[in-house]
Amino acid sequence: MAHAGELTGKAPMAVVVAVVVLLLVLELPAKADPQVPCYFIFGDSLVDNGNNNDMGSLAVANYPPYGIDFDGPSGRFTNGLTTVDVIDNKNSKQEVYDVSDQNLDRAARLLGFNDLIPPYATTRGRALLSGANFASAAAGIREETGRQLGGRIPFGGQLQNYQSAVQEMVSILGDEDSAANYLSKCIFSVGMGSNDYLNNYFMPAFYNTGQQYTPEQFADELIQQYSQQLRTLYNYGARKVALIGVGQVGCSPNELAQHSPNGVTCVEEINSAIKIFNGKLINLVDQFNTMDGAHFIYINGYGIFEDIIKNAGSYGLTVTNRGCCGVGRNNGQITCLPYQSPCSNRKEYLFFDAFHPTEAGNIIVGRRSYKAGSPSDAYPMDISHLVRV
Repeated sequence: MAHAGELTGKAPMAVVVAVVVLLLVLELPAKADPQVPCYFIFGDSLVDNGNNNDMGSLAVANYPPYGIDFDGPSGRFTNGLTTVDVIDNKNSKQEVYDVSDQNLDRAARLLGFNDLIPPYATTRGRALLSGANFASAAAGIREETGRQLGGRIPFGGQLQNYQSAVQEMVSILGDEDSAANYLSKCIFSVGMGSNDYLNNYFMPAFYNTGQQYTPEQFADELIQQYSQQLRTLYNYGARKVALIGVGQVGCSPNELAQHSPNGVTCVEEINSAIKIFNGKLINLVDQFNTMDGAHFIYINGYGIFEDIIKNAGSYGLTVTNRGCCGVGRNNGQITCLPYQSPCSNRKEYLFFDAFHPTEAGNIIVGRRSYKAGSPSDAYPMDISHLVRV
């Protein structure tokens, strides 16, 4: 008896479909597992991705034109991806390191995750096993930092939220030892301190810290408190921790608008104070790396930004001293106005508003944080090496 398909000389339709599907599957790129099981993020508006959205706060970005190159406003203070999104995302060229390429493939990941790490405000249960973003706009190391802007979650509050998340993870994984073993393999990114200068020390109308402390003394105060907070993070399982140095706040459009004589020259008083803090932060990395199982690294956000401004053209940037949206000198008076039309050439701007980088700027910083573009970008290693220790 003839078998099915032999009478006509054609394969049955079901077989044809199966073969086509198989060929399509074989052409798809292999889906790799994440390099680490989870990614936890702490910080301020540079990496907040929605935790402030429902707060009574002036520090929110849940309206257009924020997110104009994303999927609409999400709470991110930029037109598209933040630096931690870039670290979460992998460039489609994978091993090719080209910081001037702005065409980031959102379907692939630097750390290997299938989705962007979500805000803690909307993340509970098993979703926490992949990580969460605890960052809050206007947050600082000090509790009072940013209070003039209203609601925010200082670093201490972010740690409390993380502790609650760990308790959930203990319940999911079965016991504390299992949770500790799991967390020891995860990446933690912590970027604090910008607001302690921008919205505290250099804001005498609201704070007296500028009169109370010299820059050296203030940096010591911040580092002492930061050290205690980071020890809490360590005590709750963090072992692979990237500490992000404070960037060149004195070169932001806001500070240029207020204090720069020509709107271009960075404010040295602010930048010099920040360099003192960053220097002490490097020493803190060395101290924590003497602790059992600890692998802390320092990402030189200040130096990376300095290089971007100095060599803007090589990164495809043409404007580094004014915001893509905003009002006043340098577009530096406030953040973007609701529904304001931003500049059309956003890939050529370093800053989206008076304080925060564009996606173009974030891509450069994020990639150089993950894989150092120069030896000074990270100490003692970059994130791509941290995942392998």
